[in-house]
Amino acid sequence: MHANQLLENEYSGHFGTYIKQAGDGKLIEELEISLHEFIRFVQNIPMDKFDYSYAEGKWTIKDIIQHIMDSERIFVYRALRFSRNDQTPLPSFEENDYADNTNSNSRSIQDLLTEFSALRHSSLLFYKSLSEEQLKRIGTASRNQISVRALGFVLIGHQKHHQKVFEERYL
Repeated sequence: MHANQLLENEYSGHFGTYIKQAGDGKLIEELEISLHEFIRFVQNIPMDKFDYSYAEGKWTIKDIIQHIMDSERIFVYRALRFSRNDQTPLPSFEENDYADNTNSNSRSIQDLLTEFSALRHSSLLFYKSLSEEQLKRIGTASRNQISVRALGFVLIGHQKHHQKVFEERYL
């Protein structure tokens, strides 16, 4: 299953922005590839940049890595609920509130990357466990419809979006 094969009813709203950035590969392959690309990318960032923010009130690279992980946990939780046929509408989350309540800047970059790797491996195992029927199930999150498989592509696109931000504003 490729992102461009998602049906029109499988996502709406802001989710489309991330799905378009997910790439052309198959879901499981792209989840694996994007993990390794991201770690390699971050490991090549100069050490003095991890605590840098490009403007007052903007997040550091460490903050953004934590944000990517927080978001992945929330997106996979949504996918779990929808895959199990839970039709309860799920609320959005305020990313700035999450960022304000972490200690990401006191952590080492290696700890953040180790956690990211473990989290993505967990997400991969979850997605590998799902049947085609479960992957196609749709629920409501942030007042928008989205399928389980579309959420998988959101994980990839969200990560790629922030990697692009790193390149454009931090390096």
